[in-house]
Amino acid sequence: MVSENRHAWTPLLAALDERRLAARAMGGPDKLLRYRRFGRVDSRERITKLLDHGTFQEIGVLAGDTSIPSDGFVAGSGLLDGRPVLVGSEDFTVAGGSIGTAAATKRARIAELAKRERIPLIMLLEGAGHRATNALHPHRPAPNDLQAMAELSGLVPTVSVVCGPSAGHGALTAPMSDFVVMIEGHGALFTAGPPLVEASLGEKVTKEDLGGPHVHAVQSGVADNVAADVDSALAMARRYLSYFPSNAWSRTEHSDAEAPIAAPRSLETLLDIVPPNPRIPYDMRDVLSVMVDEDSLFELQPHHGSSVITALARMGGRAVAVVANQPLVLAGALDVAAAEKATRFIEMTGAFHLPLIFLADNPGVLAGSKSERDGILRASARMFAAQHRSTVPKMHVTVRKAFGFGGSVMGQNAFDRQTISLSFPGGMLGGIPAAVGGRTAKADERTQRALIENEAAGPWRLASSVTYDDVIDPRELRNALLGALRLSGGRDSEPASPVMRTGYLP
Repeated sequence: MVSENRHAWTPLLAALDERRLAARAMGGPDKLLRYRRFGRVDSRERITKLLDHGTFQEIGVLAGDTSIPSDGFVAGSGLLDGRPVLVGSEDFTVAGGSIGTAAATKRARIAELAKRERIPLIMLLEGAGHRATNALHPHRPAPNDLQAMAELSGLVPTVSVVCGPSAGHGALTAPMSDFVVMIEGHGALFTAGPPLVEASLGEKVTKEDLGGPHVHAVQSGVADNVAADVDSALAMARRYLSYFPSNAWSRTEHSDAEAPIAAPRSLETLLDIVPPNPRIPYDMRDVLSVMVDEDSLFELQPHHGSSVITALARMGGRAVAVVANQPLVLAGALDVAAAEKATRFIEMTGAFHLPLIFLADNPGVLAGSKSERDGILRASARMFAAQHRSTVPKMHVTVRKAFGFGGSVMGQNAFDRQTISLSFPGGMLGGIPAAVGGRTAKADERTQRALIENEAAGPWRLASSVTYDDVIDPRELRNALLGALRLSGGRDSEPASPVMRTGYLP
């Protein structure tokens, strides 16, 4: 027998089910079918693929006009590899994924929740920016999601996955995130899309040429990495977050330091990889791949500012940040793009307490009229300031050379809070290469010869004054860094707290 109360609930629950079903319908069967024919993954399926199975809890499903399902923006919380996260996903099948007033409130809501609950925020972008019809419906000012996003910087990790074209207000979410991955062939970012660009500027341009991955992952540096499809993009987001704690008040958990993958070992192959002659190039990625725990190297922005490598990795099971010169590009010299990329990386990883490892092999910061016009002095000064202000364990290794400011920006500065400072035999530091310096100073032949001989003598003089803590056999590199990480291990017992990053924008 059905109770009177249960019977009274029936129409209310039916109405709820009807509203929920309509709100979750996205653009409807026909539009979703056309969308999927282009190899696209819809807004809700992306979230299902990203989060641990069955953990998504939606908020704001009934937000907005009933004729615009979920106001074109799906938001909520769930677990990712067992950790709570917040996620928002623009729905391109509903009003082009444009941001209505309810969607704007939901965006601000999840950003505010990320700050209050101290958990990561992941945004899945594919939308047309603010909805043009918003202006036709007067409304009270709503919370601003970009203000809320800006307040997350350095407090919780933030990730944007660019799944399709993203314009205007929505696109600004990407450069305000710590990590941005774009999907090849679909993802694009721009302040205004091709139709508006043509209407306002008379410029005809495709979305790919205006703001595709080759623009933002190579030239502008707005994007960090490019993925072939949705699955690999979401896998990158998960992998990125695995190196970080959930917030700046905590620290990354170490993996099993007793496992064979994390064991100390001699790096015999470094003698084959690194030529002692500083004029011969080699691939620094080969050094890093054998130095860190197996399969743990994750490079960010590999195609932008590529004379420096910025990568996440694990050493002995501990997450670390690595900044290394790349001798294959500009001989490792830092141009503006490389210096700005490294600065952002140092500040971002430092906010979440990742130890910082520098591998220096460069002829200095890039000289020349173009470099000066581009602002190399300011860019390199900012990188120097970022590494100086860093409060994390800081380890420096001079692999072969680091001349002028190229050594200082790579963490080789006496009494600058390094946990350890090392050099390979043959490592050279100096204001400029000795031969050039002698000629520039118009030194006599005897003085020039003395300068060259002093440079060729390697790091011994600097080791004798403890500018270097030690000169090591290249094969000892991994074990020496593991020892430095053990030395700094006491910091893990300290209460973690946010680090102020002056003027920092993700």
